[in-house]
Amino acid sequence: MNSIELKSLTKSFGDVIAVNDISLSVKNEEIFGFLGPNGAGKSTTIMILTTLLKPTSGQALISGFDVMTNAKQVRENIGYVQQETTVDEYLTGRENLLLQAKLNHIPKNEINKRIDELLELIELSEKQDKPVGTYSGGMRKRLDIAGGLLHRPKVLFLDEPTVGLDIQTRRKIWEYIKKIHDEYEMAIFLTTHYMEEADKLCDRIGIIDGGKIQVIDSPENMKKAMGNEVISIILEGENYNSFLSEIKKIEFVNKINEDGSKITLFASNGTEVIPKIFQISSELNIKITSISLTQPTLDDVFISYTGHEIRDDDSRFNRKREHAKMRRLRA
Repeated sequence: MNSIELKSLTKSFGDVIAVNDISLSVKNEEIFGFLGPNGAGKSTTIMILTTLLKPTSGQALISGFDVMTNAKQVRENIGYVQQETTVDEYLTGRENLLLQAKLNHIPKNEINKRIDELLELIELSEKQDKPVGTYSGGMRKRLDIAGGLLHRPKVLFLDEPTVGLDIQTRRKIWEYIKKIHDEYEMAIFLTTHYMEEADKLCDRIGIIDGGKIQVIDSPENMKKAMGNEVISIILEGENYNSFLSEIKKIEFVNKINEDGSKITLFASNGTEVIPKIFQISSELNIKITSISLTQPTLDDVFISYTGHEIRDDDSRFNRKREHAKMRRLRA
């Protein structure tokens, strides 16, 4: 039995289809990543899987339990860490975990042992008696993750676990996620819009865009399937339909994506393709302002399946978080 099963899952908000007929499975002890831009349907999916939203149609199973008909059993088997930290900054680290333990009805004789183990795992033992208000963003996120592990779930959901953190802290959180996965041997389902995060952490990735899954595979297989090399071209001007038409005729060019003035080619023999590109541009009097040849990355995979680059929009997330904070203060 898989840890997660989605069958034709759909969620609509009026005329807006946030999740559009998606199906996937997540194996036991697998780290599965949902990769896509903000607004792609990632958080909506995770909220359905954690019983916080009801699907419009389709089915979702967690450890064999239906999120609609067996919501209580689902919640007993999952841990959920949201985008925004939920720790109380006026309590100490240990007091936060004690509160979570009581909310999750953990047996009294087990509470201190589990908290000690988790504080050691996330390297916060020495800070456990300090108010969380003195913690860094990375420390708060680690404490948040620990809170989701206290009841020893079979599946851990991490919704954008490193959003808003600097790159050094982000990479440190990746280390803790791997440690947690190895220690507890659980399935982890995470959403992200960071390419490197998905590449470093996940056994398999589902690319979602506009509410639809474009592809599911391992990062390595996705990159291999692109062909051997990626050629990126930036042109000057706007009218280059004839240029695209001629490039499509070049041998070894497997696929072309266009995003404004940037053209991305996926080719099996870039060193032979590039001279022909310059020859075509010269004949058509089209200026190439830059051209590069690289090995495929997960960014290239995303462009290939969606036709556009992923947008890293932490600023929008931060504005949303500040607005939410202001609403709470006014309440």
